[in-house]
Amino acid sequence: MTTTAFSYPPTADDGAPHYRLQRHPDPCSAAERDRALAAPGFGQAFTDHMARTTWTAREGWTDRRVQPYAPLSLDPAAAVLHYGQEIFEGLKAYRHPDGSVWTFRPELNAARFAASARRLALPELTEADFLASIAALVRADVDWVPSTPGSSLYLRPFMFASEAFLGVRSAQVVDYLVIASPSGPYFSAGFAPVDIWVADGQHRAGAGGTGAAKCGGNYAASLLPQQQAAEQGCDQVCFPDAGTNTLLEEIGSMNVLVVTRDGAVHTPELTGTILSGVTRRSVLDLCRDQGRDVHERPLPLAEVIGGLRTGEVTEVFACGTAAVITPIGRLAGTSFDLTVGDRAPGPVTTALYDELTGIQRGSAPDDRGWMFRLA
Repeated sequence: MTTTAFSYPPTADDGAPHYRLQRHPDPCSAAERDRALAAPGFGQAFTDHMARTTWTAREGWTDRRVQPYAPLSLDPAAAVLHYGQEIFEGLKAYRHPDGSVWTFRPELNAARFAASARRLALPELTEADFLASIAALVRADVDWVPSTPGSSLYLRPFMFASEAFLGVRSAQVVDYLVIASPSGPYFSAGFAPVDIWVADGQHRAGAGGTGAAKCGGNYAASLLPQQQAAEQGCDQVCFPDAGTNTLLEEIGSMNVLVVTRDGAVHTPELTGTILSGVTRRSVLDLCRDQGRDVHERPLPLAEVIGGLRTGEVTEVFACGTAAVITPIGRLAGTSFDLTVGDRAPGPVTTALYDELTGIQRGSAPDDRGWMFRLA
């Protein structure tokens, strides 16, 4: 897939889908917006507008617009409320030093969104439509893109079955929206080690399920183990595979990677049970460019535990859109509790974080063409 399907800014004249703008009649004042940008947290404040379009089995996608941000009106029988037919994505808009606004590899989010739609029997949105929707929303709310270090405008595209009916079949009316939230670091401490609890006998997804799709049910399944992880003093939970309960698969909202003494990077292979992360793919690309051996393979928990004890495993980190790259300082479970290195971010993790965030924020060259200008 390519991001050159239309020029910036996208217009109806060059064949790109056009999202007409309905300005908010009573947007936040500059003072209110400045307060939200000063201490945004993560996913707590939202911009003035949202992008939206509706699909019907008869007409396809229609009525593309950017409209005032407001609550949705749903029939109590809306299919999403009963059968969970929905998907979502997550990506960020970054303000560069010259004031322009960019996002990171959005064509990969568009492709994953389409793949998730296929798995959940939802209509696919084209790459051009996906990119046009986020560009239109960011241009409408460009003043909401923060410029403070470590901050960004988090973009949340999502799609759900809005048809009102009770019956197990794919919906014939579907809504697609994009909302935006100025956000700081996902973890309040920023780039600092977190503690991970390895779930015992609880799984995020199984073979043939929806593990590779970005849908709410996968995250709902992780919430109870996440609570249990918090009770153990941990920040996140890591799930083993459902088949053998011996292989590390995915942290609740991130992919997991291990660095060995020889500088190689190891991560669970994509077998349909874990999410194909955009950040994961980018990190592996950077590692290969650095000349590191990259191994996408089954990753036994016992091997990681043994490697931490002997020093063969030198670093463990997680990655995802929200947190970018997060060092792991402790790995614990029902029968082990181990410190990773000296609980400080390791050199490989730190170098990858610096290079990736430098590209995203415009302080490092984008030699790979990963960035896409929005405004």
